[in-house]
Amino acid sequence: MDRQIWQPGVVVDRYDRHIGARALSRRDLPAASKREITIIRAGSYWAFKHFFEDKETFRELASYYDRNEFRFILKTPGERNLVAKLLERRGFAVKAIEDSRGYVVKLSRKSRYSWVLKNSLARIENDEWRIFLMKDEESVKEALKQGAKLVEVDVRF
Repeated sequence: MDRQIWQPGVVVDRYDRHIGARALSRRDLPAASKREITIIRAGSYWAFKHFFEDKETFRELASYYDRNEFRFILKTPGERNLVAKLLERRGFAVKAIEDSRGYVVKLSRKSRYSWVLKNSLARIENDEWRIFLMKDEESVKEALKQGAKLVEVDVRF
């Protein structure tokens, strides 16, 4: 019997008359959700963080990659727009944020912070706090669940 797998966990005979139901086609499947990347202004530059499984996409963006901080840095609005268009062509939903408010969290200097650091784009420290610019809304929510506090003002990194 010839079987086709069109959707994870759903196996349908190619010949629907054998199973009494219509076979699935690709147009019957829900559209794949777009992967989202948030590009956030951090002072005089824009930054984003993403692991690209597609090496070709990473190669195209390699000149913007900061290997020391594990993030992509865009220094001008032109670079930001160019990278956003490239990402959109690659199937990403790009969200450009000009105001860091809502993406900045803080932890006491005495707190452990490695779990926040891996999802942050930038950080600054003072005698009392470590302040992090998070890479997206999901990272902010996770940091808040873990005990970080939201910074309610626009912070320049």
